[in-house]
Amino acid sequence: MNDEKADMPPEKDSAPLPADPVAAGAPAAEATPAEPEPDPQVDPPPSSWRPPEKKKTTVIAIVAIALVAVLAVLFAWKLPPFAGGAERTDNAYVRGRVTVISPQVSGYVTSVPVQDFAEVKAGQVLATIDDRIYRARVAQAEANVAAQQASLANSAQAQRSREVATNSQDAGVANAQAQLTRAEADMRRARKLVADGSISTREFDQTRAALLAAQAALQQARASRAIGTQDVRTVVVGRAGLEASVAAAKAQLRLAQIDLDNTVIRAPTDGQLSEIGVRQGAYVSAGTQLLSVVPHNVWVIANFKEAQTGKMAVGQRARFSVDALGGAELTGRIENLSPAAGSEFAVLKADNATGNFVKVAQRIAVRIAIDPKQPLARRLRPGMSVEAHVDTNSGPRR
Repeated sequence: MNDEKADMPPEKDSAPLPADPVAAGAPAAEATPAEPEPDPQVDPPPSSWRPPEKKKTTVIAIVAIALVAVLAVLFAWKLPPFAGGAERTDNAYVRGRVTVISPQVSGYVTSVPVQDFAEVKAGQVLATIDDRIYRARVAQAEANVAAQQASLANSAQAQRSREVATNSQDAGVANAQAQLTRAEADMRRARKLVADGSISTREFDQTRAALLAAQAALQQARASRAIGTQDVRTVVVGRAGLEASVAAAKAQLRLAQIDLDNTVIRAPTDGQLSEIGVRQGAYVSAGTQLLSVVPHNVWVIANFKEAQTGKMAVGQRARFSVDALGGAELTGRIENLSPAAGSEFAVLKADNATGNFVKVAQRIAVRIAIDPKQPLARRLRPGMSVEAHVDTNSGPRR
């Protein structure tokens, strides 16, 4: 066991305890109260740093920036003093008189002398259709007109012939009248002669028979004259029908000529073409959409809510930003307001005669004329989306 203790490493000397002066018999010193050390976390030492004083110009700039920010918020939210001065909507579009070009006749397209998006003038040829059939129809109509005019001329000649025959019948009536006069004179002489026996009864009867024959001849001549008059009237009445036939033939000729003219399709007005939808050699029928002509006269249709149009009137200033032009703004004026809400022009009207009713704000279309002499106005195209603003404080009010 002694050997094991010898082999163990010597233990470290423990730290000596502080000597107790009382226990050591040293004279006790008078105890003085020790001051507590300050805690920097609880009671930090006083600092001498102060923020630098702001200059007067800096204060003015800060106030000005704050005021501009407040005004911007008021303007964005349309709060006083900016409330009620302008109305805006993004339900607005550029509009124009887009004309759809369609043929009025059917046939094969023989030529298309224009290109996509080309500028055209009024009357310029856009396409042509094979016109051989329509030329033949025009020739046929012209022949029909000639035939009807010949019939009308024959009627005039027949009238003149009937009138000449009537003159001859007048002469026949005069001859019969003369024969009757002579027969009546013979009859008067015969009555006197038969009374004194100068002539026989047989001669008297012959004279009487001649008188009766003369009377009958006069009646026959007058009847022939009446027939001749009716023949002339028949020709005159028949001429009206022939004149109507001539007019109908001429109308058919005009229709055939119109169809022939319509084989050449022309631009109705100045403008720019859309994409060409027909090619040479294609067969088209009447009403087939070939292309469109877009005039350069455009305007803006803005659909405002009905509550926004309370102070709008014709002549008020407006401005609109165009999405296709990077938000560029153009100016204009209100030209007119729609006479009814958009729902009134719908094909299917909404039926609100039920118990479940939800009030929906209606839209009133406002037409805005674009001010002239604006370079960007030439780049406007029908169908572009815009954001319209109307200054209701400008111009008259309703």
